[in-house]
Amino acid sequence: MSERIEDIAQAMVAPGKGILAADESTGTIKKRFDSIKTESTADSRRDYREMLFRASDAMKNHISGVILYDETLRQKAKDGTPLAEVIKASGSIAGIKVDTGAKALAGPTAKIETVTEGLDGLRERLAEYHKLGARFAKWRGVIAIADGYPTWNCIKANAHGLARYAALCQEAGIVPIVEPEVLMDGEYSKHDIDKCDEVTRAVLNAVFNELYEANVKLEGIVLKPNMVIAGQKCPKQASAQEVAEKTIACLRASVPGAVPGIAFLSGGQSDEAATEHLSLMNAVGNLPWAVTFSYGRALQAAALKAWGGKSENVAAGQRAFSHRAKMNGMAALGKWQKGLEKAA
Repeated sequence: MSERIEDIAQAMVAPGKGILAADESTGTIKKRFDSIKTESTADSRRDYREMLFRASDAMKNHISGVILYDETLRQKAKDGTPLAEVIKASGSIAGIKVDTGAKALAGPTAKIETVTEGLDGLRERLAEYHKLGARFAKWRGVIAIADGYPTWNCIKANAHGLARYAALCQEAGIVPIVEPEVLMDGEYSKHDIDKCDEVTRAVLNAVFNELYEANVKLEGIVLKPNMVIAGQKCPKQASAQEVAEKTIACLRASVPGAVPGIAFLSGGQSDEAATEHLSLMNAVGNLPWAVTFSYGRALQAAALKAWGGKSENVAAGQRAFSHRAKMNGMAALGKWQKGLEKAA
């Protein structure tokens, strides 16, 4: 595998493949394990993730990269192989979440707005992560829509953080996934699709302006944005076709063609909705960048439930994961159809 960031970025958005987000913090994975009545320990977390990474059909054919949490990048499989090596052996690329979370943005909007932290010591951490096998990283900036929000201060602060992180990644020979997420769920999610479109354009324009000022090479990044979609609490929900068309129009207006690929987050969407939206976008065709997925829960929920924390269910968990990976791989080619879900 080439060590050039441009080549790594291209491999991350290879046709019919996408990125598995398995970077849940210890707190988040505990909530997931609570839902299947399984204790969250270092061993149970390793066993669950090893189950996913050893699902050979999914990993070889549909997963280009895996975003890991710090603990997971350092863990070894049951047979002593580092999990990063298990991922690499499947032809996939290991990545790492490097931000330390969204914290309240100081000032009068602190109850609603956040800024992502984690720049302190990042240069040194990236050097270590590179030695551990990571070749891409992820940093998420979070933007909430509410009455009078987001403020320009919040957009600017998050865009600036993303650009500084991206520049440090490229310096370390690591591809930055740049993730500005305009939330579709949460307490204030009453906005309609047009409001999401307006805010997403403003956020993306700010992010690319900051990336330019930080001398970030666009050919060596992957963008991980939200889809343009109504908030979960909005009484008027757009059709899947409208979500796809509005999202592509927004990206065409905001994302330079030099970016190799866009790997969407699933946000609060159901598994199937996230797949359908992605497929409809790719069906539009003639796009300047690859358009694929970087899903967490929308790839893992079915597998987690099928596994249920029991070693005898590993094969069932892998089948469930492989199915969702295949469906999203087809969506990344614009070839998914509802009937394929029932055929599984």
